[in-house]
Amino acid sequence: MTARPALEIAVTSPAGARTAREHGADRVELCTGLELGGLTPSAALIEAAVEAGPPVQVLVRCRPGDFVHDAEEIALMATDVRSAVASGAAGVVIGALTADGRLDVHAVAALAEAAHAAGRPVEVTLHRAVDQAADPVAAAALLPGLGLTRVLTSGGATTAVEGAGRIAAMAAAAPGVEVMAGGGVRPDTIAELVAAGAAAVHLSAKTRAAPRRGGDWVPLSAGGASAEQDTHFVTDPAVVAEARRMLDAVG
Repeated sequence: MTARPALEIAVTSPAGARTAREHGADRVELCTGLELGGLTPSAALIEAAVEAGPPVQVLVRCRPGDFVHDAEEIALMATDVRSAVASGAAGVVIGALTADGRLDVHAVAALAEAAHAAGRPVEVTLHRAVDQAADPVAAAALLPGLGLTRVLTSGGATTAVEGAGRIAAMAAAAPGVEVMAGGGVRPDTIAELVAAGAAAVHLSAKTRAAPRRGGDWVPLSAGGASAEQDTHFVTDPAVVAEARRMLDAVG
């Protein structure tokens, strides 16, 4: 855990990792499909981000939707975890719930074991599956026994500011685990989240990329509601820099 509050930026590209590094991020979470809540990136993307940016935490999530995973999905994600570590990731971001809303301890333990199979230090973060748990605080309390490094959470609320009280409770329930506030985080809410007990903050700092298509636009998926919206997200350097300034001011 860092002495000062840490800044993690969610990125989807090597360019995003460079932007985060150049404007003050302590680490990045790498994924694809931010508009889907984030999905597992390829090995090639991981390797390029590792070369470009600060320490890379790789999101391992095999599909969008709920976090109740069957044995085949867990096995697939365990393989992705090992691949991410082999590609140079400093850590992985994982999670799973049972159908009744509890932390899936067996799945989380299996994914953490896969992360440590390489025999080098690897950080393991529980992702925001915890926010869909029936009792996020009870789920967080299990993490020290599982050897996890941190938990990314909005406190079970729509935004981390709304869940600040539960974030404080999670920090108290999980000694030794870094509680990282994420979910609707803006630079101007960082001070409140740190005061609530967050040891780190996570934000995407994203903005829509300008479309570069040369021909006429036609919808190719359910996400393509219009030509303007049918694009991807990139990392906004100004937002990263402002978040760093706010963290330094409270840290």
